Amino acid sequence: MPQPSPAPRAAPHPVGPAFSGWLPGVDGICYGGDYNPEQWPEEVWAEDVRLMREAGVNLVSVGIFSWALLEPQEGCFDFAWLDRVIDLLHANGIRVDLGTPTAAPPAWFFHATPHARVVTRDGVTLGPGSRGMVAPSSPEYRAAAVRITTELAKRYGTHPAVALWHVHNEYGAPVSDDYSENAQHAFRRWLLERYGSLDALNAAWGTAFWGQVYGDWDHVQVPAATPTTANPAQRLDFARFTDAMLLECFTAERDAIRTHSDVPVTTNFMAAACPSTDLFRWAREVDVVSNDHYLTAADPRNHVGLALAADLTRSVAGGKPWMLLEHSTSAVNWQPRNVAKRPGEMARNALTHLGRGADAIMFFQWRASRSGAEKFHSAMLPHAGTGSRVWREVVQLGADLGRLSELRGSRVRADVAILWDQESFWAQDLEWRPSEDAVPRERVEAFYDRLWRDGLTVDFAQPGQDLSGYRLVVAPASYLLRADDAANLTAYVAGGGTLLVSYFSGIVDEHDAVHAGGFLAPLRDALGLTVEEFLPLRQGDEVGLAYGAEGRELTGTVWADDVALDGAQVVASYVDGPKPGGAAITRHEHGAGTGWYVSTRLDVESLALLMGDVYADARLAPSGLDEDLEVVRRHGEAADYLVAVNHSATDLKLPGQVAAGQATDLLTGEPVTGETPVPAGGARVLRLPR
Repeated sequence: MPQPSPAPRAAPHPVGPAFSGWLPGVDGICYGGDYNPEQWPEEVWAEDVRLMREAGVNLVSVGIFSWALLEPQEGCFDFAWLDRVIDLLHANGIRVDLGTPTAAPPAWFFHATPHARVVTRDGVTLGPGSRGMVAPSSPEYRAAAVRITTELAKRYGTHPAVALWHVHNEYGAPVSDDYSENAQHAFRRWLLERYGSLDALNAAWGTAFWGQVYGDWDHVQVPAATPTTANPAQRLDFARFTDAMLLECFTAERDAIRTHSDVPVTTNFMAAACPSTDLFRWAREVDVVSNDHYLTAADPRNHVGLALAADLTRSVAGGKPWMLLEHSTSAVNWQPRNVAKRPGEMARNALTHLGRGADAIMFFQWRASRSGAEKFHSAMLPHAGTGSRVWREVVQLGADLGRLSELRGSRVRADVAILWDQESFWAQDLEWRPSEDAVPRERVEAFYDRLWRDGLTVDFAQPGQDLSGYRLVVAPASYLLRADDAANLTAYVAGGGTLLVSYFSGIVDEHDAVHAGGFLAPLRDALGLTVEEFLPLRQGDEVGLAYGAEGRELTGTVWADDVALDGAQVVASYVDGPKPGGAAITRHEHGAGTGWYVSTRLDVESLALLMGDVYADARLAPSGLDEDLEVVRRHGEAADYLVAVNHSATDLKLPGQVAAGQATDLLTGEPVTGETPVPAGGARVLRLPR
């Protein structure tokens, strides 16, 4: 039977995660944003640079969407205008984050290669006139992308203004999945490399079910629209394949740059908003981790989501300082209701990112666009000009970040880890699960919110990594759990750790096959139980719990389990619902540690009671601070720093013991002793004594 040729493996990146420096020529916190001078007459450029200096800008991202101007015809390049822009910035002491423009192929590319367009799962071909709308597996696209990237690297690879290379833009957004002929051929090659034979593929996909056994590689298809649900193992592999195709696009451009430049290379993740990329895998391929973050306007507590995204970005960076490459000065333009930021909110957002490890605070974009789809998106220099509140806040933030330069390079430490496994999320979000209300991201966000309210700093971790440095590990949504990862979690508990596992975890292996031994079997030793049957609730139904010896009342929603105890102690029982009297929350001592299991969905308020007992096992305690006062510490070689952000409309205070001894407010230069006020909607950044 014919077999596709395996795709060649890319050579390993010579820098990668071993890169430990910072951007060449940048001594302080990076401050600036996307600069798109091609949208403006050249006489405006000098004004832009003058105002950048007034605002304290020291880094701008250039050229991200400029392919059509840099290569107006295939193979014909025009760099004259970009030369002038970069030289102007350099003459004014502003460093350049130079983009490769491959997220926006020119019109001539779409005309010449219509078969490179993305095809949706329903067979619809997506046209040009937008951005990022090319099949990532298209050989023609990859060749064209490497060509323009190579020309840029040859010309600017050693330019003294260039401090960073910015490959592409937000991989996976606005589309990632592609079901074109290009994807079809590439998917077969990828599967052959992964499995080696059709027998192994059939075994992994469980194709004996529904008579799906494959006897020829030409019969293996991308999981396009089907009469009913497609093979879930095939869908899961297609998600992995999609991520791999995007990553191959990045590494091809990165390696083209590396041939001509030793300047660090990044690409801007969307850590909490782009589910098609496995960020921990990607982080191993960049020199500096960077992220874009935009508030969810509909969420009145969106500052918690911001903190989650920042902690996740720091975690995929392995704790190293990272870059916030985009956020907004005020409203965005693409949500149903684009709520403007209130006075002081931009600074609170920026300082939260800084406090959680960002050494760059950047925006989209420098000057607000007059035309195009993003003309209503806020900017550092808004349509209202320099007389506006937003501009005044931009200038003030630049001055403040200048005072905070000594934070650069310091790091955040956490005692708690939340497990984050993108492959598990991909698998759980497929069709025909026991309840569509069991959403993995919802549980992650709920547990994170509880920890945030309790003032505990969180890392995100993968289930197979070394977890011994954490007192508490929370597994909110580990539906897919490999046997080796389950063994790692069990060893973590045996070694003295505290593990909390939420419902619908430990169900399937890496092929979306139910574990031998049943539900939760891989964690039987750590948790002292298995699950005999899922008992999901009807929409809107609730289930009552009696918690602890006092029988304190809690309410669960969405889910319940029929738990089979195997040594675990019952902490809370169901008082009604599908299993009255059954175990709802359990605790189990294993080795020197403790495993907790929660078999229903508790809201953030109800989690407070549970987490109090879990914290006691983990030798942790809530901070005791007001829930609207966010406090994070960064640890440097010479000093530690405390960033306190007040998200309320009233003045709040840091108790004296939080910053014991004499501290210095870096924003004012004033000494601070004892109880420290944090003004309503304001922030303090303190250098702490050692």
